[in-house]
Amino acid sequence: MGIVAGLDSSSGFTRIVVCDADTGAVLRQGYAPHPVEPKATEVDPQAWLLSLGEAATGGLLEGVQAIGVSAQQDGLITLDSQGGIVRPALVGNDKRAQVAAADLIDALGGRQAWAEAVGSVPQSSQPVAKLRWLARTEPEAAQRVAFVMQAHDWLVWQLLGRPARRTTDRGGASGTGYWSAGTGGYRPDLVELALGHQCALPDVLGPAEAAGTTPEGLLISAGTGETMAAAFGLGVGVGDAVVSLGASGSVMAVHHEALADQSGMITSFADATGMHLPVVHTLNAVRALRGTAELLGLADLQELSALAMKSTPGSSGLVLLPYLEGERTPQLPHTAGTLTGLRRESMKPEHLARASFEGMLCSLADAMDVLRGRGVEVRRVFLLGAAAELPAVQALAPAIFGAQAVVPQPADYAALGAARQAAWALGAAQGTLSPQAPPAWQGAAAQVLEPGEELAVGQAVRQQYGATRDQIHPGAFSAAP
Repeated sequence: MGIVAGLDSSSGFTRIVVCDADTGAVLRQGYAPHPVEPKATEVDPQAWLLSLGEAATGGLLEGVQAIGVSAQQDGLITLDSQGGIVRPALVGNDKRAQVAAADLIDALGGRQAWAEAVGSVPQSSQPVAKLRWLARTEPEAAQRVAFVMQAHDWLVWQLLGRPARRTTDRGGASGTGYWSAGTGGYRPDLVELALGHQCALPDVLGPAEAAGTTPEGLLISAGTGETMAAAFGLGVGVGDAVVSLGASGSVMAVHHEALADQSGMITSFADATGMHLPVVHTLNAVRALRGTAELLGLADLQELSALAMKSTPGSSGLVLLPYLEGERTPQLPHTAGTLTGLRRESMKPEHLARASFEGMLCSLADAMDVLRGRGVEVRRVFLLGAAAELPAVQALAPAIFGAQAVVPQPADYAALGAARQAAWALGAAQGTLSPQAPPAWQGAAAQVLEPGEELAVGQAVRQQYGATRDQIHPGAFSAAP
């Protein structure tokens, strides 16, 4: 069918993959860092274009027929009535809108009202909270806002030459806090509640729709957020969950419907295929491992993993509740971590090392159970992040999660997902692919781990963890569905 490209504009860099549109085989790749400070909370969007241009040098896009765009989520680009940028973009790691998010929750009547309205409860990172912060902190700038976009919307618009029509997709829109994955529609009243006045919003395209064609004839697909693009690039489907092991953690799964959750533990995203991606976040994942390694005087997580493998299931009775930064699932924002089961025979480094892995994975299994409790099927668990390569994680995860664990080989999955979307839009435009069925690219190369005979052992570890959690934090999950 041809050649397509996917570009992923993350918080720190742009990656581009050029792929065969029929098979997904990667033909060429490009990379460039963003010319911004690593932890910047405000960014001139032109920096993303500069990075994109640098990544595409050397004839990288020669012969490409369609491009898909994936970009960092939760960025807010505000435009005036002439299409000019009102102020630098507010990006996802900006936490200044925490008070604004709390104000919005109260203004609409509480968490349940928000969950029913748009499938999520406002967080400081979301565009809706950033709009509220802007209205309260920079009222003159807020008054000039005539149009709001996210990063992938803005990049698509730029690639198309800034046409009159501005677009987004279901995945990106579902993270704004003013579009509902359940109804498939905007809530302009929530934009006005946040910003103080109405403003224009991008048209929401379907998964296989094109945003437009450049004057040179290059088709640009709808684009999407990084989370949705990565899921599409991995090739996950119904029955699959993705566990992200960063400093904090998350569990997301493919589901056939949006889930409204009044507790706020589930964020109801849409995906890039027409399905849904409910996500549950934890505040503590690999940070619990790093903290334990430092406490034990170990050089890195590889040493911690090797030490943990010298212990036995259940860590000789030690249980670590890894709520080091408070916790979001369950909702214990002001708590601290807890280590229990200290006896003379359990006070050994290897037992503490193993307890840190068991605690992290059991906490993520709790998050997965929030989804399972709402009818989400989980047969396979994809483990993402550098920590997924640790032997202790691979040894314990299948039994603790009670499912087959899949460790994909490292790859630019968000860029691959963007390229797959481009191939879909190109095929739909040419009449060679159905708008209802994406191209059947080969799935991610991966290591597959089965729970096998260890399943009962893993469930015993979870029971020990759960009993400790309920004793120390009774009713912590009482609000969970």
